Amino acid sequence: MNGLFDELRIAIHSIWMRRWLALGVAWGVAVVGWLFVAQIPSSYESTARVFAQMQTILPAAVGITPADQQKDLDTVRQTLTSADNLEKVVRGTDLANTVATDKDVADRVAALQQAVKITSEQDNTFTISVAQRSPRIARQVVQKLLDLFVEQNLSGDKAETTSTLQFLDQQLAQKQKQLQDAETKREAFQNQFLGSLPGTGSIADRLAAARAQMSQVDSDLAAAQSSLAVVNGQMAGTPASVPGAAASAGSAGPARARLAAIQGQLADARARGYTEQHPDVVALKSQLAAAQAAARNEPLVGGTGAGAGASNPLYLQLKSNQADKQAQVAAALSRKRQLQGDIDAISAKLTGDSSQMQEQSQIERDYQVLKDSYDKLLSDREDVRLRGQAQSQTDQIKFSVLDQPSAPRVPTSPNRPLLLTGVLIAALAVGGGAAFAMTQVQTTFPTAKRLEAATGLTVIGSIGEAVTKAQIAQRRRQLGYFGGGAAALVVAWVALLGVEMLQRGLAA
Repeated sequence: MNGLFDELRIAIHSIWMRRWLALGVAWGVAVVGWLFVAQIPSSYESTARVFAQMQTILPAAVGITPADQQKDLDTVRQTLTSADNLEKVVRGTDLANTVATDKDVADRVAALQQAVKITSEQDNTFTISVAQRSPRIARQVVQKLLDLFVEQNLSGDKAETTSTLQFLDQQLAQKQKQLQDAETKREAFQNQFLGSLPGTGSIADRLAAARAQMSQVDSDLAAAQSSLAVVNGQMAGTPASVPGAAASAGSAGPARARLAAIQGQLADARARGYTEQHPDVVALKSQLAAAQAAARNEPLVGGTGAGAGASNPLYLQLKSNQADKQAQVAAALSRKRQLQGDIDAISAKLTGDSSQMQEQSQIERDYQVLKDSYDKLLSDREDVRLRGQAQSQTDQIKFSVLDQPSAPRVPTSPNRPLLLTGVLIAALAVGGGAAFAMTQVQTTFPTAKRLEAATGLTVIGSIGEAVTKAQIAQRRRQLGYFGGGAAALVVAWVALLGVEMLQRGLAA
């Protein structure tokens, strides 16, 4: 341990003997280092935090999902640092005072792309940070980016909605013209080839409708015939008159009862809105004419004799029901004959010229495709219009600035006080190292033991240094000069720190 302490004491003594060399080297290293630190530009960083609140109640109902909102928000965030936007930042801040040509603008834009950082935090919070040499410019750039961030999100959807609506309007106009042409062609074909056929639609559709009606008429005819058979059976077992009762003069017979029933059915059909050309009305009219003729030829049932029988009311009622059922059967038969004629006409058209049927099918398909496409475009346009209104009027994404752009007072880089202090320490270390290295180059023996170790001979004795008063006074002056030089180095370091603090105050 004593040997290590002796070595350390010898090293310190050797450096002290070459203290002027150490001081000179320290000054040189300090001056060079401080000049280098002074050349490093200061960088001030301004930050702002933005919160984007998603409105998902009404937008979700009109087709704007949270995923769509997040995608739009990410798009705005990613395009915020585009060249066009950063050019707006350059021309909208004090950076415009530093540009004169387009090349200068491009250089500033390129520098901003490296200086601007947009980081996404949790819960839709974003941090915008900008590093610049001037704290005022850094704050202006962040504020301009905030304005663009809000403006692009609000106007981007509006512009996209407007362009989409314009495109859909153009497509709707084209589809509408094509649909009108298809309708004209369809009507012309139907008037030329299908005007005389009953029903609507294609030949196959008309034939299917006629057959469906025929099936219904067959069912109604069977029911009417069954009811008529029941009435006929009841009439067969019911006498026409009741013996022993006085008949009232002028009683109506079966023909007149049937006439009254037909007139009632005709009045009921007209009350339902049937026209004079309706098959049921036409059948009832023909039956009415026959019933009127029969009623005119039928004598009134009358008599005053005591033994004469009176008309049976039940028989007359059954007779009226029979006439009613006969009318229903006749009407059903007439309707069946008409439908059979329609089916025959449609079948003849269907088997007569298959090319017309194929042409009509093609026309119908083309018309239906165009109509479906038009309806789909119309529905899409309404959805886009509603979505645009929801975006522009309900604030689907609402921005809140949590932290306004900060006004930096201390540069984020470099840490100049730390660098100045580091340079001072390094200068002192290099100065001391240079002095120590010089002791290693020059062969000297500060102690008797070092001489014995170097020569291998025994040192008999050593003589101490004799210093006169004049030498002492001179050494004291030299010590003062050295202390002044070392103190000047420290004072220079303190002065540089003061200048740095003053510059920070002026920059802020």
